[in-house]
Amino acid sequence: MLNYLKILLYPFSLLYGLIMWTRNRFYDNKVLTAVEFDLPVIAVGNLSVGGTGKTPHVEYLIRLLKDRFHIATLSRGYNRRTKGYLLADEDSTASQLGDEPMQFHQKYPDISVCVGEERMLAIPQLLMEKPDTQVILLDDAFQHRSVKPGMNIMITDYSRRFTKDHVVPFGRLREGRKGYERANCIIVSKCPPGLSETEKIAIRQEINPLPGQQVYFTTLQYGQLYDMFSSEPVTIPTATTLLLVAGIARPEPLLQQLKSSHREVFLLSFPDHYYYAGHDLDKIQRELGNLPGDHKMVITTEKDAVRLQLLAPQLRERNITIAVMPVEISFLFGEGDSFNNYIFDYVERFGSNHD
Repeated sequence: MLNYLKILLYPFSLLYGLIMWTRNRFYDNKVLTAVEFDLPVIAVGNLSVGGTGKTPHVEYLIRLLKDRFHIATLSRGYNRRTKGYLLADEDSTASQLGDEPMQFHQKYPDISVCVGEERMLAIPQLLMEKPDTQVILLDDAFQHRSVKPGMNIMITDYSRRFTKDHVVPFGRLREGRKGYERANCIIVSKCPPGLSETEKIAIRQEINPLPGQQVYFTTLQYGQLYDMFSSEPVTIPTATTLLLVAGIARPEPLLQQLKSSHREVFLLSFPDHYYYAGHDLDKIQRELGNLPGDHKMVITTEKDAVRLQLLAPQLRERNITIAVMPVEISFLFGEGDSFNNYIFDYVERFGSNHD
């Protein structure tokens, strides 16, 4: 039945793909104009509708660049409850910025974090407020072609590579596969840590990069659990029963990670970017109470944590303790230094060309 429904969606997929193809040709042929800015702009995005691990890659770039340059991130602020341009400050919340920008702001308070649906208008506003900005990271901007970045980084999930996918609603692509040609750099994310050299070569051949396009492979690395309120490290005995509360596109990698160290792990899933309400806390408390074992703990992601913090008083009233699992990325095949130098070369070359 599911396959039959997908076949029915195929004509809509063709129509949407044609619309996106036409739009892209207009930009390629300068019928529609893209704005360029006089500083390094790095866009990080994907062809698919989410779950590629984009956020930890943006954070990798933040950590790489922030000690050498004044950097800023600019996101649309998906599912936030505000409109227009907004620069994060000490009073900002996830509902104002969106969960991912709020996560950047909390973890890296020394950088500028801003949101704005219209990137070409938001960047001048950012530069007026933060004139010392030297590098801008555009979050989830691969399809936002009104701004022409100096570097386009496209991320594709190892288990859902764009080469084997189709345009929505038949598949998960936001535009046709040939969109990859705009990328300067393609990162295959969420790879198995033990990915073989043979499979790496096969995937690279499958992608068929253009001359000059860089291809890298990354895997997820989970860090030390910490308490959502105190930020203190949390150590959980292996006999503890875990309830993973997750409102993200693909919780499966984290679920498998937890199952590798704990025997009893249960998932309570919510929609991606979901804003929790009081009745959801009741549900979490009820699910936790029904789990087996004497020792139980709620685990969540950093994205979920910034949204759950909006309900901090209710969580404290219910005495619900939550541990947060951070995630980072690591480059496979010893290619981290190569990627770092690739980024630094672009930023520094841009600066030397505009002195």
